[in-house]
Amino acid sequence: MSSSSTPDRPIPRPGVLAIDPYIPGKSGAPGAMKIHKLSSNETPLGPSPRAVEAFATIASKLELYPDGSVARLRAAIAGRFGLDADRIVCGNGSDDILHLLAMAYIGPGDEGIFTTHGFLVYRIAILASGGTPIVAPETNLCADVDAILACVTPRTKIVYLANPNNPTGTYMPFDEVKRLHASLPRHVLLVLDAAYAEYVRRNDYAEGIELVATNENVVMTRTFSKIFGLANLRLGWCYAPAAICDALNRIRGPFNVNGAALEAGIAALEDVKHVEGAIEHNEKWLPWLSHEIGTLGLEVTPSVANFVLIHFPPSSGLSAADADAFLTGRGLVLRAVGAYGLPHCLRLTVGTEEANRLVVEALRAYVEAARHG
Repeated sequence: MSSSSTPDRPIPRPGVLAIDPYIPGKSGAPGAMKIHKLSSNETPLGPSPRAVEAFATIASKLELYPDGSVARLRAAIAGRFGLDADRIVCGNGSDDILHLLAMAYIGPGDEGIFTTHGFLVYRIAILASGGTPIVAPETNLCADVDAILACVTPRTKIVYLANPNNPTGTYMPFDEVKRLHASLPRHVLLVLDAAYAEYVRRNDYAEGIELVATNENVVMTRTFSKIFGLANLRLGWCYAPAAICDALNRIRGPFNVNGAALEAGIAALEDVKHVEGAIEHNEKWLPWLSHEIGTLGLEVTPSVANFVLIHFPPSSGLSAADADAFLTGRGLVLRAVGAYGLPHCLRLTVGTEEANRLVVEALRAYVEAARHG
């Protein structure tokens, strides 16, 4: 190779520089007296007090490595959900698991499928593994089985399905999930991302345990970041066929779950009452927010999770960016979702009673000012 064609610095392999870095929702509101962070779908109830106590026990053991097998945590997850602990793999958030799956099953020339408004990490994981991301269109902001299947080619290796989906809050009924799986080639891995499963109160929904238990090409991922309130500790897990667990355990970091997350996760699982309280809170305020915001003349996508997607169509004379700035000025921090292809929307997390009432009043003030100002 001639010197003129030799790079003068290390060059990332193809695909890496095509990744748009993930940008989390903003946390601050400069100048506001009090901030209500409603941008990251965090639980307004916080973590279980038991989890906080368990976290504190690690303070005197920071020099020690955690249990690399996370055996006690896997046993606790298995006991809570009626699973085989040997078929559970834990990670540094469910994002870690999503990346490990792509690393294990996607390479150059392979394709991974997700839907138009699917979680941004899917695209990142596929590109980071050298694969090609394929986007399946949605119908009314919902994943569409036939549209997904139309994207399947001989190069397809993984289909990522967020169910419920973030940021739309929509879901795919379990019969449709089963239809999707039944139509996929047996070598294609179906990844069911059920980060918000605990919030769903629909009779036709299932998180995917049954499919994983009876098939060799389905994985269900879950997180402790949402209803369990442990987002700061980064803890997630998956339930998968034995062969897939074997592959993931070969490539994951040897200590990819820290000791504080391990102990807090076990304690959080044991505090069933705290989780039930979070469900009850969401059942009360999710429909309340949807209704109250709807009375302002704003469209809200029906949601089964702990957030709502609010639309500000340009034809209405309203603007998501303007509404975001207006709300931020009052200490109400929502999530702009332009990166998800929804530039005319904001995502609102169900917050405390105070935050929920304040955000409705602020939206009312914004709408009135925009329409009559």
